[in-house]
Amino acid sequence: MTETQIIQGKVKTVFSTAEPDKVLIQYEDKVTAGNGKKELYVEDKGRICCEISSIIFKKLEAEGIKTHYIDTYPVSIMCCKKVDIVPLEVIVRNLAAGSIVRQTTLDEGRLFYKPLVEFHLKDDSKDDPLLTPARMMLMGYDPEIFVETALAVNTVLTKIFHEIDLNLVDFKIEFGYDSEGYLLLADEISPDSCRLWKTGTSQSMDKDLFRKDKGNIVEAYNDILNRLTE
Repeated sequence: MTETQIIQGKVKTVFSTAEPDKVLIQYEDKVTAGNGKKELYVEDKGRICCEISSIIFKKLEAEGIKTHYIDTYPVSIMCCKKVDIVPLEVIVRNLAAGSIVRQTTLDEGRLFYKPLVEFHLKDDSKDDPLLTPARMMLMGYDPEIFVETALAVNTVLTKIFHEIDLNLVDFKIEFGYDSEGYLLLADEISPDSCRLWKTGTSQSMDKDLFRKDKGNIVEAYNDILNRLTE
């Protein structure tokens, strides 16, 4: 298989293959926050995030949610359908935490009885600004298409994490169109892109441990992986 690097992201590297509709995504031993302003190399973090994402993508596929996932190769490499990424970050919030607390009058931990779906422009140079539905329509994207899938993903993820004694506070997902024009869930789903609290507490088991210098993310991520594979 011929491989050529085509994208160097903050924590993942994408390689083309001899098959034009497939790519290899290598998860790097690196963690970043603040759109790359804070970063650290963390041994084994890439493998753990890759394995967690693989498990979750397979569970989502089993529930009828189409993703870019195909297979996983040892170590830290995922084979995926090649997609044209939509320049949107879709955030689903079940509890108030992070930026929504900093930017509003909401108290941390407030429960949203109806999950809140937000959209941000995927552009680090603009600091990923919040988008309104009207702006999205002007950009050529119908918000409802993404809302429907995002809420379906939320239902599945909430159940997955509830079963291992974690509350899904919020998460970020991305989408892309494959060569046949189908919209697929893409990127990754791991503690790097989810905010997870131990049930009944606000104790983080996610990238907030790095953001706030509150703990070892590899230990927390590995604990989640072990729970998912038990």
